[in-house]
Parts: sequence; C-alpha cells; structure tokens
Amino acid sequence: MKRYLILPLLAICITAWGSQAHQADALAGAWHMQQGDIQQTAVFVDGYLSHSTYDVKNKKFIATRGGTYDVADGKLTVTWQYDSEKAANETPVDTWLGQTSTFAYKVANTLTTDLSGSEATWQRIDNNEGPMAGVWYMSGRKQGDELAQRTLQDRRTLKILSGKRFQWVAINIKTGQFSGTGGGTYTFGNGKYTENIEFFSRGGDRVGMSLPFDDQIIDGQWHHTGKSSAGDPMYEIWSRLNGDR
Repeated sequence: MKRYLILPLLAICITAWGSQAHQADALAGAWHMQQGDIQQTAVFVDGYLSHSTYDVKNKKFIATRGGTYDVADGKLTVTWQYDSEKAANETPVDTWLGQTSTFAYKVANTLTTDLSGSEATWQRIDNNEGPMAGVWYMSGRKQGDELAQRTLQDRRTLKILSGKRFQWVAINIKTGQFSGTGGGTYTFGNGKYTENIEFFSRGGDRVGMSLPFDDQIIDGQWHHTGKSSAGDPMYEIWSRLNGDR
C-alpha cells in the first residue's frame, strides 16, 4: 500500500509547488494605476517590491516604499526596507522597518489589490522581460582616475528594473534613513541605456529629462558612463543583489 501512496503524494507536492510558482510568476513585473493626475507604479522583481506614487503632470514626487515580498494563497506579504513618508514624518523605525504588511491580490488580465490602501485595479506594464530586469546595487564608482569598489552595506543605493521601468533608491535598511529616489521608463540595447525620468524626490525640474548612458556588462557587473541629472560626468558600476537582502 505504501508503494501506491507515493505517487499521489508526489503529485500533490508538485501541484502545490507549481501553484506557488504560478502565483509568483503572475505577479512579477510592473503594474500601474492612475486616479486623476496621481499615478502609482508597483514593480515586483526577484522577490523585491517597489511601490511609488507621483504626479508627472505637476512634476511632483509623493512617496515610495519597498522591500522583500512573498506570495501565497492570494496574499502578498511585504517586509519593509524603506518608506519615504515614514522617514519624512520621523515615524519610529521599530514600528515599520523590518515589519510585514499583508495585502490581498488577484491576477487575471489586471491586478486587483489593496496595496494602495483600498482595493483598486492595476494595469500590467510588463512581465520583467529583458536582460536588465532585476535589483542592482551600486558596487563601484569612478572619481577622477580612481575606481572605488564597495561591498553591499546597510546604507545602499539600489536600482530596481522591470522590463520597462527603472527606479533608484538611496536607503539604509538598518536605520530607515531615506536619502532620495527617482524613476520612470528606460530603454536598453546596442550599448546604450537611457532613463526617462517621471519622478524625482529632490526636485521636479528633473521630470521629463532623458539621461543616456554608454553601458556594458563586464564580469557580471554593469558599467555605465554618462552624465548625472545635474550634468556631472559619472562612471558607475552596479552588481545584482541576487540573494543578498
């Protein structure tokens, strides 16, 4: 009898695993919703979520928050690593940093979730297609003739890319410090990476700018050179975050 029970049990395990994988694949990518001039985007990539709220028309950044996430049984659970509103309001970090929040969600052709505070319908932007989709951290920068490499620290600058959207955030995952962010759409190909800015926490004058960079992958690291939004020359190196969180 034991011999004949193995296959049904194995089938159940495979089905359960496949269901979880399907849920994760269904949610992964970039999503968008808009109410009046206020837009929200949510990017789910490599187990990391970034949720941003902004007003392109009036060049106003409103908020961003993010961290690692898991999905199971129609529930999205986020463990927060940054929250610009809570940092600005000096909300005690022990009440939110590293804490989890759970949201209901359902994916069909659209995403229905209460991530924004109330149940709303989000439209899919992309499915994380493209070679650059993932979470990257700044691992080096060239200043003058010196190229300074750095390991992943609590204080970090991340670049979160879906198939079409980018966002950088400068944060400290231990103190809750939030130093800035910017994001929008990007294009990549033929040695060129271009960011089209839709929100920028340090001033609305950057909104609408396009920043082109020359880029290449060297030993698994992403090198790009060009000019910052302030017009200063820059040479940055980015490495995939992978399992490090």
